[in-house]
Amino acid sequence: MLHFGNGAVPGEPVKKDENSRRGNWGNQIEFVLTSVGYAVGLGNVWRFPYLCYRNGGGAFMLPYFIMLVFCGIPLFFLELSFGQFASLGCLGVWKISPMFKGVGYGMMVVSTYIGIYYNVVICLAFYYFFMSMTNLLPWTYCNNPWNTPDCSGVVGSGAQLNGSLVNTTTSLVAGVMEVVNRTKRTSPSEEYWKHYVLNISDDIGNFGEVRLPILGCLAVSWIVVFLCLIRGVKSSGKVVYFTATFPYVVLTILFVRGITLDGAINGIKYYLTPQWEKVLDAKVWGDAASQIFYSLGCAWGGLITMASYNKFHNNCFRDSIIISITNCATSVYAGFVIFSILGFMAHNLNVPVSEVADHGPGLAFVAYPEALTLLPISPLWSLLFFFMLILLGLGTQFCLLETLVTAIVDEIGTDWIIRNKTVVTFSVAIAGFLLGIPLTTHAGIYWLLLMDNYAASFSLVIISCIMCICIMYIYGYRNYFKDVEMMLGFPPPLFFKVCWRFISPVIISFILIFTVIQYKPITYNDYVYPGWSLAIGFAMALSSVICIPIYALYKISRSPGTTFRERLKHACQPHPKWGPALAEHRTGRYAPMGSADTVEARPIKEKEELREEHNEEEKAKETEKKDEISLTIQGSNGSTNTHNNPNPSA
Repeated sequence: MLHFGNGAVPGEPVKKDENSRRGNWGNQIEFVLTSVGYAVGLGNVWRFPYLCYRNGGGAFMLPYFIMLVFCGIPLFFLELSFGQFASLGCLGVWKISPMFKGVGYGMMVVSTYIGIYYNVVICLAFYYFFMSMTNLLPWTYCNNPWNTPDCSGVVGSGAQLNGSLVNTTTSLVAGVMEVVNRTKRTSPSEEYWKHYVLNISDDIGNFGEVRLPILGCLAVSWIVVFLCLIRGVKSSGKVVYFTATFPYVVLTILFVRGITLDGAINGIKYYLTPQWEKVLDAKVWGDAASQIFYSLGCAWGGLITMASYNKFHNNCFRDSIIISITNCATSVYAGFVIFSILGFMAHNLNVPVSEVADHGPGLAFVAYPEALTLLPISPLWSLLFFFMLILLGLGTQFCLLETLVTAIVDEIGTDWIIRNKTVVTFSVAIAGFLLGIPLTTHAGIYWLLLMDNYAASFSLVIISCIMCICIMYIYGYRNYFKDVEMMLGFPPPLFFKVCWRFISPVIISFILIFTVIQYKPITYNDYVYPGWSLAIGFAMALSSVICIPIYALYKISRSPGTTFRERLKHACQPHPKWGPALAEHRTGRYAPMGSADTVEARPIKEKEELREEHNEEEKAKETEKKDEISLTIQGSNGSTNTHNNPNPSA
């Protein structure tokens, strides 16, 4: 007997048990907050401001908003509507075209990589949070055992030293003064980060020992994630009331404090003033696109999974607009907060704003902690800031873990695994913790950046592009537009139709081309990654993309047909179980037909819209029926009857 994604059988009443997926959110606010928590994460706090910082402030915002409008929001709506219509996770939804199920496996691989290193970043926030529970932040001064002679602070004697140095250099020639003022110092927070927290090694292959404090924080992080998901989205939906809203309270507090500091206006000017010569740089556009995918979570599989728990007629179009704009606004808002602090630091250190911050995690764990030491009651501000980072990270991690668990449960689908979903969640959490241990060693930061730059970069672009092509051109854009209209009560707006069919795939393709053409090996400060580590990075990137052709070939080889074309055509056709999950929603093209043995009908293309394709299908069916005419079936009275009824529902 065929079953739907939620275990319902046509003609029988729908059971409201734990297997039923529809309406598992307490209300729609929980879904919106969870999606906001998923989309708004650590990338909005340090990745977006860093990209602005590197690409000339406002010069980055122009391509960022263009990518948001023509790529981000349309793809966000596409994934939400996709998951909500079928009520299935990132694997089950590919009943729409079984040959492309490898896209779902690629999403799972990407979510696995991100989930592993993302929780390590969260555990570092936990570590700083615990270290902030003191009267004096440990990265305030340079008189600690881990500091070097190059350390130069800005608090207390360090500030006086910097002031005397500036006074001294004023008596020198202009050229010498330029060199002295621009000499990069080693800050207490940077030495605390490198020499104490990470105790970083000199090479990515030199793992050294596991940092036990970091390992303990990693365990705490995974325990918190598991406990919040122990009852699935029902429990995480309640948690996000706090995790998705509190960061905005902290950002507002820090913003008000930041703009009142001396020199803050210089940082904000740098943030908003574009360097127009960089607008024509393809790398800037590539960074903007990558930030859209990273911040919105497109092609991670989480959006499809979260939407699959929605009610069938929920207005996911409205949700996609709200969530996408909220995400973008949060990034811009976080930029104001950070750049006001960076302006304050530049003012105190008498250096340009462009030389204050380090790249990558350094913006959150080096520059900001140092700035916090300059604020009154610095431990309190530090506690609030790192608590905010923890909440932002957990909001995304909840959905990443739920994506993997839901995909596993949907794929296996046995009664035992459905009843024991908590065991699956626990197993995934344990696996994530074990795989994250190498990132807590002395070389952990090298591997974290390697995964961040390769595991979830251009592979997301490829996955999104193939998803668009499959839904719009293999399944058929007319079919999908009618599916959305049946679900929402209105068709997708014209703008989204055009973006899905043309604009988004074209932009994505150009981004992929520019990414390949302008490829540069990653570095960490002055450290250049060796060739073998870059090979591992490419292997991680390809491991998600390679799932698509491998599964496609497998599906074609297992499909019925005598020729490759017949097998290919059959592998691309929607599965008989494709459609709304609940029987009550299977109306129109998805309504069950006549006999009790026919569980459900496949979608029938309208003749007036697809006449040529319809005629080809009819010819293929007639050929198959002619073969069936020659078959005889033994009747109950011992006689033989020839089946030659052309009506397939008879």
